[in-house]
Amino acid sequence: MKQTILGAGGAIGIELAKELPKFTPDIRLVGRNPKKVNETDELLAANLFNREEVFKAVEGSVIVYLLIGLEYNTKIWQQMWPPLVKNVIDACVQHRCKLVFFDNVYAIGGDYVNHITEASPISPTSKKGKVRAEVDKLILNSIESKNLDAIIARAPDFFGSVIQKSILMTMVYKNLKLGKKAQWVCNAKVIHSMGYTPDLGKGTALLGNMPSAYNQIWNLPTDTQKITGEEWIQLFAEEMHTKHQYQVLPKWGIQTLGMFIPILRELSEMCYQYDRDYYFDSSKFNRYFNYTPTSNQEAVKQTITALQMKHINK
Repeated sequence: MKQTILGAGGAIGIELAKELPKFTPDIRLVGRNPKKVNETDELLAANLFNREEVFKAVEGSVIVYLLIGLEYNTKIWQQMWPPLVKNVIDACVQHRCKLVFFDNVYAIGGDYVNHITEASPISPTSKKGKVRAEVDKLILNSIESKNLDAIIARAPDFFGSVIQKSILMTMVYKNLKLGKKAQWVCNAKVIHSMGYTPDLGKGTALLGNMPSAYNQIWNLPTDTQKITGEEWIQLFAEEMHTKHQYQVLPKWGIQTLGMFIPILRELSEMCYQYDRDYYFDSSKFNRYFNYTPTSNQEAVKQTITALQMKHINK
């Protein structure tokens, strides 16, 4: 039973690839320059923004996981996400594959982020959120109109031993590692859930291989602890045996610096995720699979240990 990961080189793709041998020995990793995670992995180099190459990448698969990460840029998202998802849907329908879409929660906006469940309404309040809402609706509509079997598997911001593209790792871990103050966005005193990449990878594999999970939205397993930005910084500082010091970048500061720093310009519209409580509830998944997510404290400990081992083995 071939299972294919589209966009296999990122943090979640690596964790998912580690988990899939529990379900099948036949794994295809697809990307611009895919690298083996398991000895028996099939590698396929492809440009997944080319419709023909998407169809080739999907052919012969029973389950397809869409994990592609695009540059954090609104215009690129607007231009590339909808046609990419349409092509993947069409390929899965033609080749009779099931689809698992690894999603974020940008389609949920405003105070709905105070408590995010699968029932939270699609309510985007940002340009990027509108793009994610559009592709979510493409998948949900295809379930109804094209007999596509699909899952939307949602995750909050996440962290782990791959530092790139993780706000927590770049603003907290890297700064503390350099002897600098950690940084947070907008308000460090409010709740901000974070997913741990090994749990998110395991959760995605479990969903993909559970037939009764299809044609639903699922929140991937995340610790139930309600933890603030300040408490995240404290966990990292304690585990790294360094001072618990941090500075907060206010919204106006992000907007001002965004005039000169592209990533902050892109982050500005997402401040609603950081200026109020942002709690991600995976109780549906936890109950269904009898799954206990890794605690935040243990996840930070494992992350620091893994990074230390990478440094030693260099």
